[in-house]
Amino acid sequence: MSDSSRSVSDLFAGYLRRQIAAQAEGLGFAELGEEVVPHEAVPVQPVDPRVAWTDALAAVDWMEAGESSNGAGRSTCEVPPDWAKLVALQEPAVAVAFCLGNYPQMVRDLHPFLAGGERAIHRPTRTNPISVAASLLEWTKTQSTYPAALLAAAVLRLTRRFAEAGALLPKNSEVPSAWRSLHANEEAALAWHSGKEEEALRMWQALPASVPVLFNRGMASLFLGRCVEARTSLQEAVAQLPETSAWHHLGQLYLTLSEASS
Repeated sequence: MSDSSRSVSDLFAGYLRRQIAAQAEGLGFAELGEEVVPHEAVPVQPVDPRVAWTDALAAVDWMEAGESSNGAGRSTCEVPPDWAKLVALQEPAVAVAFCLGNYPQMVRDLHPFLAGGERAIHRPTRTNPISVAASLLEWTKTQSTYPAALLAAAVLRLTRRFAEAGALLPKNSEVPSAWRSLHANEEAALAWHSGKEEEALRMWQALPASVPVLFNRGMASLFLGRCVEARTSLQEAVAQLPETSAWHHLGQLYLTLSEASS
């Protein structure tokens, strides 16, 4: 059976099976105590913070400049304080951009896909910032090297502090040339997740093609109802992502949806 003929449910279950036991310090499952846990439409496994962290840095691997860089940028990014809690408090998402901080396991509920199809952008039901430890917010102010400085803005985006995330993103002229493509992708992702979908798509369309950019062009086109354009970009992105990557499987999920809707 080809990937394109597999059901959305099969594809969704496939990448969720990649979750592994948390072992590293700062990447274990969070203890939320009596705090309110985001509502889930159906019972699902909690997202493993270690897996989420690995996938949250994948954009660095695909947009890092220089063939000899060998993942050096990823190695400079430290796990933010309270990362496990931030992962645990994320509401189920549908339209997830391939960028720093995001991870495919943010898509945990199929109901929005089944109910709204490709037009279910599904913004969080809560608009207030997520309550996190003060140490996490302080950490974002101390990240000055690259790509850690961009990761700090991405973490603020995950806490729904969109204005603060935008203020933390440096001007493009201040970013080292090796990281300007990643920086531009982060700007578009911030626009997308703060509700400026059309603007975000225009930004991604203006960027040079890369795996994250192709993925994001396709994802944004899909959820804006432009399924033909979505299919073309997603096919290119998925073809370059290894099947061991959760981003490959999320891209295949979006691709399947675009093919079913066009």
